[in-house]
Amino acid sequence: MNFPEQAAQLPQPYAGSLTDSFATLPQRTTAPQSWMVRVADAKYHWYDLIAGFAEKPDIRDPIGRYMRRMQFELEATAEKRHLFFAVTRPRVRFDITGVVQWGFFSLKLTLPLLMGAEETKESITVELKVPFAATMKKPTVILTDSFISLNWGGLVEVFSVHDLLQTYAHTLKLPSKVSYVGQTRDPDGRLGKGRLGAMHKLRAQFGMDYDTLILVLGVEVEVNCAEGDPAALPHNEYALPADILHAERVDVIEAALIRYFEGSAPRLRQLDERKARSERLTAVQASNHLAQYTIDLELPDAGFYNYLSSEFVSSAKRHILSCFIADGQAQVASMPLPAPAKGGKS
Repeated sequence: MNFPEQAAQLPQPYAGSLTDSFATLPQRTTAPQSWMVRVADAKYHWYDLIAGFAEKPDIRDPIGRYMRRMQFELEATAEKRHLFFAVTRPRVRFDITGVVQWGFFSLKLTLPLLMGAEETKESITVELKVPFAATMKKPTVILTDSFISLNWGGLVEVFSVHDLLQTYAHTLKLPSKVSYVGQTRDPDGRLGKGRLGAMHKLRAQFGMDYDTLILVLGVEVEVNCAEGDPAALPHNEYALPADILHAERVDVIEAALIRYFEGSAPRLRQLDERKARSERLTAVQASNHLAQYTIDLELPDAGFYNYLSSEFVSSAKRHILSCFIADGQAQVASMPLPAPAKGGKS
């Protein structure tokens, strides 16, 4: 994230030099705040597809339309302040030399796969769902190494291999490793164009043996404060543009997630970025009287893709973090998951 760019985008009276804007952040409340952060929505994009694509996709082709739609979606995130994780997973491809098999009297489809750098042969069986516009009982199946096309007559469905593994139940359990945490807001739209420097370094580090995916997260913040949530009080002395408050909150959440997944000395972070983040956190903590915040990182169901891990974090479907700011740093501790309710799930 480019903090000087962010400071330049702040409207008056918050614009100015980076240091000045941090030093003069107006008070949000005089009472202490605590935040509860939850995931509102989440979506994976296969970053390698756009990072290695030099020309515009042919929209006359179903796969080309898929690629262009994914580019549009990622480019649109540059206008908003979402969080994203760069997630690496062992390489997986469809085996175009393998055999595609249908189950008897069913829509169970067995597909051949190549797993990892060694391209170990594997297969999965999925039970397809008939789309509303289908005019055929069974689709025609076309495989490339990265995509499957299902021609149902009335329409053609296209899934990348990672889409398919998220959409349909299967027994494969490949690790999803968070290697970088960032924000999507970027006037240059570098993420959607495959031009983000940190992502180039990450892909170079892991090479062709791993796939790199982008997990875009929308978050919602519940503020606990005796004076109420400043974002919900538009007609008092603490009134501020909603985007300013949202930016502060996302910065603080991002810092905690960087500390949790990337460790105390992230290798992909330059010294000036770390210094600017420290100044920002100190200012935001003071202006909001932020005592503590909790992040409940639980993703919508996407099979084993929502089991996140990192070099410093064990794989889990849900991560609950207790966080606070001290000396310009996000301090993070993992919390135990709540006990499941009787007859329910945790």
